[in-house]
Amino acid sequence: MRMRWLDVWRLTFRFFANFHAFPFHALLLAVALGAASHSEAAGAAAPTPQAPQAPPPAAFTVSSASVKPGGTVADAQVFNQYDCKGGNRSPQLSWRDPPAGTRSFAITIYDIDAPGRGWWHWAVAGIPPNIDRLPENASASGYLAKLGALEARNDFDVDGYGGPCPPPGKPHRYVITVYALNTADLRLGPGRPALMFDHEIGTATIGWARMTVTYGR
Repeated sequence: MRMRWLDVWRLTFRFFANFHAFPFHALLLAVALGAASHSEAAGAAAPTPQAPQAPPPAAFTVSSASVKPGGTVADAQVFNQYDCKGGNRSPQLSWRDPPAGTRSFAITIYDIDAPGRGWWHWAVAGIPPNIDRLPENASASGYLAKLGALEARNDFDVDGYGGPCPPPGKPHRYVITVYALNTADLRLGPGRPALMFDHEIGTATIGWARMTVTYGR
């Protein structure tokens, strides 16, 4: 229990009134305890400074001529290895109304239903801020390379785009995200793992546009 100053002085006067019964060091101890109690109370009352909260990323809009939100991925975008027989062409994408301060764009396609931690199909960074669309097959055609963009190594262990190729059964969901970034200078190089791209993109995101599509066999 903390002592109030009034209690301390009352105790002090009692010590003086009965000085013959109390040694002098006991008086000093009582005063010291009162001072410490006052110091603790003052410290407890001090407000804790709060760090400023960063604003949440702003949402903008993405669309595609290759696939509609909630729709099924076309054969042209399906992977072309193993037992999948698609065209493996990256989808056409367009976006509009990114937030002010955008210095570059990035794109990812991620299978959220793949076993384990999911499956990265595509990760691109370094798309210039004046670009608002990508043509179909921008990955394999060299279009992204001409823009100076960087593509990650996907979970098929291939650089660039790798289309859907889930195991037979229930269709999987694929999340296509376009990110607006506050910098064009990410600590990335071509062929780095998509998971690394995702981490670096996340540190610079100021807005995003997203659509989810499906594919099953």
